[in-house]
Amino acid sequence: MTADNDTATEPAIFSAVITPHRSLGRTGFTVLMAALAVVSFGSGIFFLMLGAWPVFGFLGLDVLIVYLAFRANFRAARAYEIVTVTSSELTVRQVSHRGRVREWTLNPLWVRLDRIVHEEFGIQRLFLISGGRRVPIAASLAPHEKASFARALSRALGEARRGPTRTALE
Repeated sequence: MTADNDTATEPAIFSAVITPHRSLGRTGFTVLMAALAVVSFGSGIFFLMLGAWPVFGFLGLDVLIVYLAFRANFRAARAYEIVTVTSSELTVRQVSHRGRVREWTLNPLWVRLDRIVHEEFGIQRLFLISGGRRVPIAASLAPHEKASFARALSRALGEARRGPTRTALE
């Protein structure tokens, strides 16, 4: 194999790593859980002194349920997607929160970017269509982020269709 046929050394025209947005970081989670535990424990003691002892247990159960919901949310945040465009291929690699990898390699000459747009809310879904396959991409982005991503990806696909630019060596 010659260097001209080796796509591993080919420079990327476009590369993006897409991760789910989470508005609450680890510190915020710790503060929220501590505040919730203090309020629930204080309320539970109040109800315990009134003689409504079962309420104390249910308030503790509420804290546990909120904790488990946030843990599931943080686990889901481990998912990511990598989209890379070179002059000869477009690669989409999606990794789930469990580590399951799905990867597609498409020819940028034949790929079409399809959008499902809602009149009021903007771009709802993005797909890459090539050879009868429809690959969903950028699902975790907000509509305005999908629009920006779609513009950048369209420019990269256009550049890939023009082919690699070569400069003369002096």
